[in-house]
Amino acid sequence: MTQENALRILKSLSDASRLRIIQSLTQGEMYTELLAERLGLTPSTVSFHMKKLEEAGLVVSRKDQYYTVYALNREVLEMSLSDLAASRPEQADEQQKREDEYRQKVIDTFFEYGRLRSIPVQLKKKRICYEVIADQFVPGKEYSEKELDEIIEAVHEDYCTIRRDMISEGILKRDGGRYVRIR
Repeated sequence: MTQENALRILKSLSDASRLRIIQSLTQGEMYTELLAERLGLTPSTVSFHMKKLEEAGLVVSRKDQYYTVYALNREVLEMSLSDLAASRPEQADEQQKREDEYRQKVIDTFFEYGRLRSIPVQLKKKRICYEVIADQFVPGKEYSEKELDEIIEAVHEDYCTIRRDMISEGILKRDGGRYVRIR
């Protein structure tokens, strides 16, 4: 659930008339005119509040002949307050999307047919390229220096620089003559 949806739910519940509508709907499905009669409100006022509750996902509606019948969306109502508080901002999804697009653009620019064209100068781009190379290694598996160099050399001829940089970036760990991919 996004933070915007959580905010919409909490705002919807902050109105006394809407809370009374929710309380009435706990007894079962109802249509606008019956809710208006029970709560002492006009049907247009109930319709206005129902639209807000439906936008928030707290109620669902269905047509039954001439009437619109409303019912509680139990799934949303049974969410805990901690679930609502833990909702992620929509901007986080957008930020992740931009980062993924940037990553793919770097990969497309620096790799051709599985080989690294050149080692990027910019650290962020270099890190992305090294992570792509690191996908060749099984995390936790030990590699000899020769095995490691052969795998890297298949991607780029300067395997010594790449090996050293991957260790300094924390992608690989060296223990004597053995190498392990950390992450």
